[in-house]
Amino acid sequence: MTSTAQAPRPGAKTAHPEHLGHVIFIAAAAAMGGFLFGYDSAVINGAVEAIRSRYDIGSATLAQVIAIALIGCAIGAATAGRIADRIGRIRCMQISAVLFTVSAVGSALPFALWDLAFWRIIGGFAIGMASVIGPAYIAEVSPAAYRGRLGSFQQAAIVIGIAISQLVNWGILNAAGGDQRGKLMGLEAWQVMLGVMVVPAVLYGLLSFAIPESPRFLISVGKGDRAREVLKEVEGDRIDLTARVAEIEHAMKSEHKSTFKDLLGGSFFFKPIVWVGIGLSVFQQFVGINVAFYYSSTLWQSVGVDPSQSFFYSFTTSIINIIGTVIAMIFVDRIGRRPLALIGSVGMAIGLALEAWAFSYDLVDGKLPATQGWVALIAAHVFVLFFALSWGVVVWVFLGEMFPNRIRAAALGVAASAQWIANWAITASFPSLADWNLSATYVIYTIFAALSIPFVLKYVKETKGKTLEEMG
Repeated sequence: MTSTAQAPRPGAKTAHPEHLGHVIFIAAAAAMGGFLFGYDSAVINGAVEAIRSRYDIGSATLAQVIAIALIGCAIGAATAGRIADRIGRIRCMQISAVLFTVSAVGSALPFALWDLAFWRIIGGFAIGMASVIGPAYIAEVSPAAYRGRLGSFQQAAIVIGIAISQLVNWGILNAAGGDQRGKLMGLEAWQVMLGVMVVPAVLYGLLSFAIPESPRFLISVGKGDRAREVLKEVEGDRIDLTARVAEIEHAMKSEHKSTFKDLLGGSFFFKPIVWVGIGLSVFQQFVGINVAFYYSSTLWQSVGVDPSQSFFYSFTTSIINIIGTVIAMIFVDRIGRRPLALIGSVGMAIGLALEAWAFSYDLVDGKLPATQGWVALIAAHVFVLFFALSWGVVVWVFLGEMFPNRIRAAALGVAASAQWIANWAITASFPSLADWNLSATYVIYTIFAALSIPFVLKYVKETKGKTLEEMG
């Protein structure tokens, strides 16, 4: 699935204030998929230790249950574009909402470990779909003058979804007396945590009935009159609707459908620029960011923090993630993508190194010594802050801008796939690595954060201020 992102033509009319509120509502409704993306990705954090206890499993098996959702993510992301091009963006959102709902109910009421894993895959498929359809739909319905700001709704919704999931988990844990397996509404607390996602999933589905289909899709299936109506809704009635429809039709006809073959070349299978995109994706994950969102409660409990406090720290980390994301959104166009990535790499390396140092100390009465405990806690927040204000946002900006037009879609797909695979590798390996040596695990993440600095300096070119056509 592709989307147009053309700059406004000289003298072109943009949406007037009376239409902007409606456009914001449409973008926010579509971004509910991003909210669920973040919520479903992070809500498992509250259930990790309870699942280990309930099914009496070791770290390796536990890791597979947590990480298996990423298989669904990869499949959902790979197929969402084709599904949306065939049946429409709105229908795709509705399918995603149904899958989120079914996954929430199934995950809350599992009768065995294998079916919990199955529902996790279903939820992952919905995440993958939401990760593709939300940004594409928003880009297609947004007036050019507001496209950048409205496009940021998706990333903002993701980090808010992560934070809300941790807040809800903390509230449920306290309601259950601080026990992840404590009884609540006839279920164990962790089951309620996973089941609560039904609420935003149903809301997402209902909102999808209140927003219009993408004009681009409507034109592609011969519904030009309806496309004009939608364009009038989002861009106002002062534009030449016939000319706007003709412009979209021309853009669609002239697009080059990039394929995997277009990426081949150079001495190492892929063209060098494709490897740079893969490198950005891999480094983004290999610093261990998703450990902070999938396992933070387990991590803090392993060094002596009681469950209620560990859940609270997971929530505060998520708030720091939101703050960092806002900082990135403010500065990415001001100071540039490359400087922001370098600042983030330095900050992440320092935070991770301090965590590695703190975790190297032996526990005293089941807890880290006071100084090391505070250092670990502060350093974890520093790490998340510097990730969020840099690599969390910048990598996606780079991937959307750095590739030549003729290979952009295919190259972005490969880079995104590399990101899901790297995410799976970190998620699946952390419990076993932590059992082996928690400090050494963080040393590994520190090394990757440090290596990202020369990688950016040598291979990554600034894309700030350049048109997509200038990329080749």
